Amino acid sequence: MFKHFETDVLHGIHGDNAFGALAAPIFQTSTFVFDNAEQGGERFGGRDDGFMYTRLGNPTLRLLEQKIAALENAEECVVFSSGMGAISGTLLTLLSCGDHIVADPVLYGCTYALMSHTFPRFGIQVDFVNCSDTQAVLAAIKPNTKAIYFETPANPSMKIVDIAGLSAAVHKAQSDCLVMVDNTFATPYLTRPLDLGADLVLHSATKYINGHGDVVAGMAVGKHAIMGEIRGVGLKDITGSVLSPHDAFLILRGLKTLKYRMDAHCQNAQKVAEYLFQHEKVQQVYYPGLPSHPGHDIAKKQMQQFGGVISFDVKGGFESAKSLINNLHVCVLAVSLGDAETLIQHPASMTHSAYSKEEREAAGFSDGLVRLSVGLENAQDIIDDLEKGFSKV
Repeated sequence: MFKHFETDVLHGIHGDNAFGALAAPIFQTSTFVFDNAEQGGERFGGRDDGFMYTRLGNPTLRLLEQKIAALENAEECVVFSSGMGAISGTLLTLLSCGDHIVADPVLYGCTYALMSHTFPRFGIQVDFVNCSDTQAVLAAIKPNTKAIYFETPANPSMKIVDIAGLSAAVHKAQSDCLVMVDNTFATPYLTRPLDLGADLVLHSATKYINGHGDVVAGMAVGKHAIMGEIRGVGLKDITGSVLSPHDAFLILRGLKTLKYRMDAHCQNAQKVAEYLFQHEKVQQVYYPGLPSHPGHDIAKKQMQQFGGVISFDVKGGFESAKSLINNLHVCVLAVSLGDAETLIQHPASMTHSAYSKEEREAAGFSDGLVRLSVGLENAQDIIDDLEKGFSKV
């Protein structure tokens, strides 16, 4: 591999193909031809690593997996057709009835719904504990605790968790407990959780990794043995959440500009966060690039930059937040994040509607919270649009 991220993305891993194409070919096929019956048997028996059927592997998907594994300094990656496919496929592979997991209460809404509403049906116990409080996490660990799960920065409050500190403490307390980090907001360009001691990384590649709002995808990254289980059980049998070769091609194309896109997202977000911090109609801004953020010092240690997502409380609560959102033009009212365009949404009624009001309050985000995914427009145009929106509040 090369010394610099942007060179690794372009040159670190190349797929094999018969014609020497520079761009990764799309192997748009469901099945693969065997030379003979013996070869087919060897492949299904795991003694030949050739391709058999795209649910089990495909050359375009394989190249993407190799690229992401290399960028995360991981042994292996498994790609899925959605972020929730990756999360549910991974957790349901590694957890069984009677197992216990400790998770931070600030999570993407569907991840929270999976853990709080679905896992109890399968006899999987979940305790939601503030993962910024290492002692609280250690106190929650039981003999049957299999995993610690958190996001950093967390969706939607931008909470920062000390990956290195928590991983070391958890592994000392219970060596076989897996530390799982959703690295969607940071991407491997800003943070590499495995280098900091985590065991497994998850991504919604729908967001920054693809970066163009035209793909839904997910990824799990970690050691060969665990990824082999996830591929053979969580992907193949439990979810069947198989990424299409065409979508893998689009992500490979998006990856080429990841470094430059993230630089621009981060630079714009810092300017917008500083503007919001001074605004009289904003109660509080949550962005790790601001010294006022409680996780600012940890973010400086474990992130190259501070990311492209900002959350903020609008004075006046939900009605004021709604008025702001409804009077914007550059900032597009849409869920998701990491697109080239600036996206704005209201977590309590949209992405995090799976939380009850009491659960939102316990997790630390209000009905007046707005989440802003800062795009690649000129930062002043974004600020001017917000200023016009605030004038209507």
